[in-house]
Amino acid sequence: MRVLITGAAGFLGSHLTDRFLGDGHQVVGLDNFITGHPENIAHLTGNEHFEFLRHNISNYTYVAGPLDGVLHFASPASPIDYLEQPIPTLKVGALGTHNALGIAKAKGARFFLASTSEVYGDPLVHPQPESYWGNVNPVGPRGVYDEAKRFAEAMTMAYHRFHGLDTRIVRIFNTYGPRMRPHDGRVVTNFIVQALNGEPLTVYGDGSQTRSFCYVEDEVEGIYRLFMKGTAEPTNIGNPDEYTVRQLAEIVIELTGSSSTIESRPLPQDDPKVRRPDITRARTTLGWEPKVPVREGLARTIAYFRTLLESGRIESRVLTAGKA
Repeated sequence: MRVLITGAAGFLGSHLTDRFLGDGHQVVGLDNFITGHPENIAHLTGNEHFEFLRHNISNYTYVAGPLDGVLHFASPASPIDYLEQPIPTLKVGALGTHNALGIAKAKGARFFLASTSEVYGDPLVHPQPESYWGNVNPVGPRGVYDEAKRFAEAMTMAYHRFHGLDTRIVRIFNTYGPRMRPHDGRVVTNFIVQALNGEPLTVYGDGSQTRSFCYVEDEVEGIYRLFMKGTAEPTNIGNPDEYTVRQLAEIVIELTGSSSTIESRPLPQDDPKVRRPDITRARTTLGWEPKVPVREGLARTIAYFRTLLESGRIESRVLTAGKA
């Protein structure tokens, strides 16, 4: 197959690009480097099966040649990113999704939307099945990301129902692993960088809020299977093992051997108190469930960040984030 992946230089997009190339497919990668990074795809230089377009999918986009799939992964995805880039976040969820759907329709290609567990907001149902409609504050600071993805899902389903487009929607839960940006504001990266630097780990509130963490290798496998043999219904892909944020901080300190302490800060507005996927649909339709335990995945991720620290690509500074 020949597929277009938007956000191909991002954390998930670059791993997904590797997965498609590894199975012998051709990939056209598209990214404007707002949050993606050239280093994530530098190893693909000279690969005859990979083409790269530096472009913003929120603007008019032309891709030459046939396509069998369009996978829309372009979007700021961490709290720091979408709070600093609220309008581009809304635009890529609305205009970018519309443009990507238009390409898929014109090419007769399957369309795949990277959505998020954030469509559930601060959930009143736990764990969250795909049938849950969510509890989202549309005018709160997180609404720019939550509602962009909810709109993108609605647009995708409209193209599926009205135009008969073959579509997929994945709802991605917290994912971590190599190629995450050191200072992207996500809880895993913040804790690891702070621990490696011997700085206090910043926990918001009392740290009792829960998250479920899926290693990138597992996440990409679930996404790939969903693209290949899923249905148009939204599908949760994430790890159902649940940890409090404080538990995660303690595990990171243990695995890094750090002398860091844990500091509490005020809980941000609309920060979800619980987050755990019901993956019944993925198990039954895709035969998928995560295999990498959190401690093993964290150890691999810590090793990656140690390399960055030793090479001078992580500066020592106390972060002001720590949000999930």
